[in-house]
Amino acid sequence: MTNTTQDFGIEKALQNLGISKQNLGVSVGKNYFANGEIIESYSPTDGQLIATIQCGSVEDYKAIIEKAKKAFQEFRTIPAPKRGELVRQFGQKLREYKEDLGKLVSYEMGKSLQEGYGEVQEMIDICDFAVGLSRQLHGYTMHSERPGHRMYEQYHPLGIVGVISAFNFPVAVWSWNTALAWICGNVTVWKPSEKVGLCAIACQNIINQVLQENNMPEGISSMIVGNHTIGEILVEDKNVPLVSFTGSTRVGRMVSAKVAERFGKSILELGGNNAIIITENADLDMSIIGAVFGAVGTAGQRCTTTRRLIIHESVYEEVKNRLVKAYGQIKIGNPLDENNHVGPLIDQLAVNQYLDSIEKCKSEGGKFIVEGGVLEGKEYSSGCYVKPCIAEVENHFEVVQHETFAPILYLIKYTTLDQAIELQNAVPQGLSSAIMTSNLLQAEQFLSHAGSDCGIANVNIGTSGAEIGGAFGGEKETGGGRESGSDVWKYYMRRQTNTINYTTKLPLAQGIKFDL
Repeated sequence: MTNTTQDFGIEKALQNLGISKQNLGVSVGKNYFANGEIIESYSPTDGQLIATIQCGSVEDYKAIIEKAKKAFQEFRTIPAPKRGELVRQFGQKLREYKEDLGKLVSYEMGKSLQEGYGEVQEMIDICDFAVGLSRQLHGYTMHSERPGHRMYEQYHPLGIVGVISAFNFPVAVWSWNTALAWICGNVTVWKPSEKVGLCAIACQNIINQVLQENNMPEGISSMIVGNHTIGEILVEDKNVPLVSFTGSTRVGRMVSAKVAERFGKSILELGGNNAIIITENADLDMSIIGAVFGAVGTAGQRCTTTRRLIIHESVYEEVKNRLVKAYGQIKIGNPLDENNHVGPLIDQLAVNQYLDSIEKCKSEGGKFIVEGGVLEGKEYSSGCYVKPCIAEVENHFEVVQHETFAPILYLIKYTTLDQAIELQNAVPQGLSSAIMTSNLLQAEQFLSHAGSDCGIANVNIGTSGAEIGGAFGGEKETGGGRESGSDVWKYYMRRQTNTINYTTKLPLAQGIKFDL
């Protein structure tokens, strides 16, 4: 093992999580084996090989689906509060493994250790949310127009919920879906990003403990590491009535079409191009903190990352100068070192996209006030560490209209709030948005029908850091789906209207007569 794994306890964390130098990429419980290709997981932190993963084959996928179908027949009959008890136990296991799993998330993905711990905390929080919800799944009753009749609506589980997750949140997004799917009576099949396959295997190892300790059937929670072929099969599989996909808009568009073609349901969490409007009435101290964390957190690899700052002309120069000073204080380095603010990008492809976007911005007329570039030196030997940068641009620049998963922040000047909101909305994506203001009228305008067109709209906080209690998702090219809190559980169930006639007569609706 490298110094990184020894110095920061990664080797011990891997052992505790059941990760060895060679790992199975398929798991539905004990005694299950993968038969696909072997891939390697390298850490962007130090460029070192963590372990190899034997992926699942098409035949492995088919076997998993058969086990899931069988498990669903039993799991859906278990009362929802009992299913909630399984989720409660899973949350307790996560508390026990929080430090180990948080370190693995940080090491395999590259986000800061505090963010790694925070992601596991999100898993714990959604478990707590789901446990309470397991005793609150409800329908509606309504009056019938026919005498002696009662009407109500109820919700039933769908069956198998497929979860396809992205690298930037290796464990949290899966848990959002799984905790809610479980309490609703569904079973899950998870296809994680191959870039963070070890995190997925660790999660499956933890959930397997809960299932085995409760003598639950194999197939309630399954996971398969595989290439795009496995993902395509899952998307097109009629045995999977709901697919929750997190990833790019380009791939999400194909997922949406394929699932809709077979009349399935999809939850799509796609690209974001998030902006903070900083008004002339903003608290600038608070605004700078929100903007900097939103822009550089997770090295700009969040779907809620702050990509654009839309700044009132009266405070533009002051905000710009303070941002330059703040960026000069950012510490970039090993994400397992809690003194560092920013870790690496996920891989070399991400670095190339970052560099291409910088050049594209310059070619369109962007002026960089904080220059970017790839960091060199022994500490940055993986080649994935880049400098967070800032450019003055126009909102209509092509590069600004697209999401670059990297720490590039664009500054845009505005005159009136109407203009700022128009700029905020004038991108294809619609995930998260924010306004910084102490003026109540400005805040209410931003939140009104004529305000932000995003799924998330915040006042005096940044664009990232959503809580699990609220429905998470966006509009337009962000996909339109919702995950996590609120009444999102309804996405994981099918709705049914029931009418009961408790008389010996059969009156028809709308007063229709049909006498024999």
